[in-house]
Amino acid sequence: MKNAHHQRPDLPEFMTWEELEQLPAEVAGQIELWDGRVVWTRRGPGEHQEASNLLWSTLRRDAERAMDNAHGECWRVRTETNVFFGQHGKSDFVTPDFMIHRCLDKAYAHVRADDALLVGEVLSPSNTAAEMEAKRARYAAAGIPWYWEVTLHPRRSEIAYVQAYGLASGTGVLPAGVSPLHKANYLLAGTWSPADSSEITIDFPFPITIPWSDLSL
Repeated sequence: MKNAHHQRPDLPEFMTWEELEQLPAEVAGQIELWDGRVVWTRRGPGEHQEASNLLWSTLRRDAERAMDNAHGECWRVRTETNVFFGQHGKSDFVTPDFMIHRCLDKAYAHVRADDALLVGEVLSPSNTAAEMEAKRARYAAAGIPWYWEVTLHPRRSEIAYVQAYGLASGTGVLPAGVSPLHKANYLLAGTWSPADSSEITIDFPFPITIPWSDLSL
């Protein structure tokens, strides 16, 4: 997730996409709309941007390799691209640090949650567990199959570990009278760190192999 450098203006609690477009680009770029509610995001340090770019580069390489071996499948890998929830309108969206989505029918089309296969966030030391849980819940509620978290080391300019979460198809069994806070959730499907593995490898949404040497900040 991103750390605001620009001073935040006094804005209403709720806005539409059309109102957001009227703001200066440096202000609008710090905002997500959660069902129309203004949510300020954070722009992280240089390590944050570098990690996002490295994930984009390596995932794009594997996507191109997978498309060469697939029949008719087509994927795109993006950084800091909005994902819009619902079939219509643009006043409900988030902006993952990196993403894989199905190829769209036309150029410059907006990415809807139904198009997204994997969304990822790079966690800087300033990110809190509560804000990440809230964002992860939105991705899960939208039915996005895969969610990745890339955690930066708190004291060194390097990635500490990467975790991949798969969308659970059903909720667990809770005591009688207790309902889950979220109807959809992610389960941890893989975790990798330079200390215990030479590469990140997983077969979803297509075969992915990323040596740690390709993720050096």
